[in-house]
Amino acid sequence: MRSIVVLGSGMVGRIIALDLSGSFDVTAVDVSRDNLARLEGTAVRPLRADLSSPAALREIVAGCDLVVGAVPGSMGFVTLREVIACGKDVVDISFFPEDALALDEAARTAGVTAVVDCGVAPGMSNMILGYHAARMAVRRFACYVGGLPFRREFPFEYKAPFSPADVIEEYTRPARYIENGHLVVKPALSDVENMDFPEIGTLEAFNSDGLRSLLTTMKIPNMIEKTLRYPGHVEHIRALRDSGFFGTEEIEVKGRRLRPLDVTSAVLFKHWHLHEEDDEFTVMRIVIEGEEGGRAKRVAYDLFDRRDRATGFSSMARTTGFPAAAAARLVLAGAFRRKGVSPPELLGAEEAVFKTVMDELAARHVVYRMTER
Repeated sequence: MRSIVVLGSGMVGRIIALDLSGSFDVTAVDVSRDNLARLEGTAVRPLRADLSSPAALREIVAGCDLVVGAVPGSMGFVTLREVIACGKDVVDISFFPEDALALDEAARTAGVTAVVDCGVAPGMSNMILGYHAARMAVRRFACYVGGLPFRREFPFEYKAPFSPADVIEEYTRPARYIENGHLVVKPALSDVENMDFPEIGTLEAFNSDGLRSLLTTMKIPNMIEKTLRYPGHVEHIRALRDSGFFGTEEIEVKGRRLRPLDVTSAVLFKHWHLHEEDDEFTVMRIVIEGEEGGRAKRVAYDLFDRRDRATGFSSMARTTGFPAAAAARLVLAGAFRRKGVSPPELLGAEEAVFKTVMDELAARHVVYRMTER
């Protein structure tokens, strides 16, 4: 049986490992005993290790056929670079700030297939755009996406299945988008607008830096991504950001040097931590406009997914983890063979790959409803 090593066993890494364990020999690696304990009684083999050690990482992946990267964003780029240097094919969902395409030459030289950003957004949003961009002249792409709890608790009305520091990154990194063929850079949390969704009501959308690889791979004159939260969330986050609570420069507090970001992350963890029993949902709307066969065409995809009560898997873990698991199966099967670093839009451009992923998601009750006119 072919073997897979999943690096990271948090909410998302765990669901990837479990989904793949029905067909492959899967080892899940994490430094947290609590995370690994959740795999007891399953077919996944747990392994406790410090993945920040290059030597340990090389030893862990040495004998496997494929690696899945699901580590925190702060260590994602370095981990991916090490895996590529080991000559291992890899599917990665770590949302790191560095440009993954910077590793493309290294991956090509090593003969490695490296699929990156393979979650929900970035991930499925890219894949859907890639599919249509290969078949029509796209003039506009817009993605609106968010994961939220059903229960709204003042003041943030938000829960996260991953590190608060990774979420804060969305609130601090300048948002890049394309308008009339030109790159525009604005502060995150800017250009707030209200949007209505039939399943949940009104949410607010704001600029975030989610286009990532699309800024390089797609020559589309208008592209933007916005993050969705409950109305009022942006006001509270702006107050923290503008007051310096997300700062990365150390300050002195009672004789100790501390980064405000680290303190804020620790405080917010108790407010934002998504517990196993919390009911939550993922909502996404993608709009693609352009021309096909000389006629104007508009395609929209809507996703509304909620926690799976039967398995206990959170919606954000499902919608992020299942695309990565599907990509892993495709790479191992030789159905996607491109060497180098491949963001999801390159997978979507291949019709058979795109349809396989969509079918696998639908089989797991993650359904993208498509309308066109």
